[in-house]
Amino acid sequence: MGFIKSFLSTVLLLGLIGAGMAAEVHHGAAVVQGSGTADHGAAQEGLPAAAPVLLDLGYFAVTNSMLVTWIVAFLVIGFARIATSRIQDVPTGAQNFWEWMVEWLHDFLGGIMGKPLVPNTFWFFATVFIFILFTNWFGLLPGVGTIGWGLHSDGNFILPTFQHIHRPLLRGGNADLNMTSAISMIFFACWIYWAIRFTGVGGAISHTFGYRGDATGIIRILLMAIFLAVGVLEVISILFRPVSLSFRLYGNIFAGENLLEAMAVMGGNWFGWLVPLPFYGLELIVGFVQALVFMLLTAIFTALICSHSDHEAQAHDGPGHGVGSEDSAGRASAH
Repeated sequence: MGFIKSFLSTVLLLGLIGAGMAAEVHHGAAVVQGSGTADHGAAQEGLPAAAPVLLDLGYFAVTNSMLVTWIVAFLVIGFARIATSRIQDVPTGAQNFWEWMVEWLHDFLGGIMGKPLVPNTFWFFATVFIFILFTNWFGLLPGVGTIGWGLHSDGNFILPTFQHIHRPLLRGGNADLNMTSAISMIFFACWIYWAIRFTGVGGAISHTFGYRGDATGIIRILLMAIFLAVGVLEVISILFRPVSLSFRLYGNIFAGENLLEAMAVMGGNWFGWLVPLPFYGLELIVGFVQALVFMLLTAIFTALICSHSDHEAQAHDGPGHGVGSEDSAGRASAH
């Protein structure tokens, strides 16, 4: 079971990166043209909305934000493998930290989604939280956005520049809308799968449009019409969830990086390193909060469509027959 969860987590990380790369391909040519124009112009203040292309392979373009996602994925997977390579009964060091984080996430999600849902969905939510968190924090490291190619603004021999160059080697992964959109679309696909798995097609439709009450006569007909209209609005909100999730994460991280750059420029050539320091602490908190918010919203969306099936199963079959009961029985027999 541990190997399967590790494998699924690894596949999910690679899937997030692959989906982000696929999204980049569609706008790679336009970005290449835009970056070529920028190289001949004046230095642009602020982080550009489109990630500059580092390597153009025709139908496939590698951007600096994609490079960051590869680095973060490699580091996270490598640390997880090292931390769990020699499991000890009394964990210490890296194993202790990794087990603490996984256990905290497991208990936290269990309080939100309910214990039966967690064994079937934990691999996704934990991986997304860890990946988004460390991608956000990696974007705050010195050199991200300031090492690369292009023109520098004038400064002095100690602090030559505080502005982003035209083609930085690295860029915050979640400061690229392609990356956040890829994560959101993967969640949307998982959400559809979980909804069908735990409630069935009919159950999902009934949950969205069905009337649940004991009214009779004309009142029942009116209420059914109202529930149908509410269901249509619910479908619209469901379709917009990937959009809101991706833009919320992207907007906060993109704005944070622009804020740090604006503060550095405001400090001038001599104090540009000092002014942003308090905001770095703020961005550390924002990076954690945004990862937590993304995980919370996706977990709540999943619980809303799946949790009622557990209650219905327990009502018909008694305790222990809801979602995840097979996993619980399997763990009990293993012990």
